[in-house]
Amino acid sequence: MNEHRFRPLPTMIRILLALFVCVVLTGGGSNQACAASSPVFGAAIPGLSLNLGQGAPGKPMDVDLGIQVLFVITLLSLAPSILLLMTSFTRIVIVLSFIRSALSLQGSPSNQIIIGLSFFVTLFVMSPTWAKIQQDVIAPYSSEQMTGEAALEGTSKLIKQFMLKQTRAEDLELFVSMAGTGSATPSDLPLNVVIPGFVISELRTAFQMGFLLFVPFIMIDLVVATVLMSMGMMMMPPVTVSLPLKILLFVLVDGWSLIIRSLVESFTT
Repeated sequence: MNEHRFRPLPTMIRILLALFVCVVLTGGGSNQACAASSPVFGAAIPGLSLNLGQGAPGKPMDVDLGIQVLFVITLLSLAPSILLLMTSFTRIVIVLSFIRSALSLQGSPSNQIIIGLSFFVTLFVMSPTWAKIQQDVIAPYSSEQMTGEAALEGTSKLIKQFMLKQTRAEDLELFVSMAGTGSATPSDLPLNVVIPGFVISELRTAFQMGFLLFVPFIMIDLVVATVLMSMGMMMMPPVTVSLPLKILLFVLVDGWSLIIRSLVESFTT
């Protein structure tokens, strides 16, 4: 196999992590300041010293450096979760959780399966965006045809385009008005305004899809409960009869394929 196909992946991860650090530290403001201070693009990193003894740090700078290291480690641990909020993962995982609740299934599929399926569907949905980042940012940056500042700005622009396409105007205007950015065009808005608007829109869309998924299964519960009461079997839990009927209906209509298809198509419309 051609090994060159997999080499740009660490560079893309580093660029995305740098983008995340810039959003947290500067509020999505100046990309130039982020590129100048980020170790992702080759800036100098001060020497680190580790003291395992009982003595106090020799200089006040040692304490400050330790706090910085702790802060960076915290950011790296939170980076995957925050980056997932900038993709289609939020909508997908919520809808899949709704369908599990609608089927009255407590632990099947398990959380690991739900999260894993959501992750790979997210990779499928985001593949056009990743391809653009690979072509327009990572390839020029790897061949030293683009500076770190330009690579960070290009990645931010492409991810912002995806988020703005899925964000409702009302949700975006809410954070624009609270941030006081004026009448800036959506493409010029900083990430600290676009990201919360995108997340709110994703939550709204996911709950709308979840409601539509609940309706047919609620009808099955009502029919089963009515039939059991008419037969005088009031002591029998309706879920005992409705659960296999729900599973049978879900399998007959090929429910998983329909849900995944609807989720993927909801990002392309």
